[in-house]
Amino acid sequence: MMKNNVTTFYLVRHGETDWNKKKLIQGQKDITLNDIGLEEAKSTAQKFKAVLLDLAYSSDLVRAKKTAEIIALEHQLKVLETEKLRERRFGSLEGQPYDLLATHDKVMRALDINERKKLRPAPDAESDEEFIFRVSTFLRDTAIANPGKNILAATHSGVLRILTLHLGFMTYEEFDTMRFINGGYMELESDGIDFTIKQMHGLVPVEKETVEA
Repeated sequence: MMKNNVTTFYLVRHGETDWNKKKLIQGQKDITLNDIGLEEAKSTAQKFKAVLLDLAYSSDLVRAKKTAEIIALEHQLKVLETEKLRERRFGSLEGQPYDLLATHDKVMRALDINERKKLRPAPDAESDEEFIFRVSTFLRDTAIANPGKNILAATHSGVLRILTLHLGFMTYEEFDTMRFINGGYMELESDGIDFTIKQMHGLVPVEKETVEA
């Protein structure tokens, strides 16, 4: 990739919500940041103070949008919302304990990679294949439209996870032991064709992380 054609994305996980704290599956339910989440967003904003950001995008879910607004304020950027950066749709599982996904994960481990991509956590949920198509479409279109720009994209842990898996940074088995903390982020480069994960911040062993997306 020619450097001047490369767009750099900073994909940031939102701050904590009460559903994170209670370990409930949020999916596309519109849950707000709690007080801790607001402080986490402010802390993340400090990390981006010295980064030249040209544009700011966010999932249209309020927990991500508020995180983006706090980070973007320092850079005097308007936050552009998009459904493509939403968390995975979990359908009927939304609002249920996160432990219910353990059964889905057990089934997945018995499948080959192509079967895993098509499996849904619930009949009305998104598969990995559908999820990555949605997210990669946003990244591809935005990179092509903004070559050489630095772009904030506030999103959800599921988005960071599916990119980590799809781009081969980790296998499903490896990622089973890891989680992105609230406020963690991924630095990703793209020219609209190729995608490269450059840095991970806040990807920790699962025993150190107590909340989910």
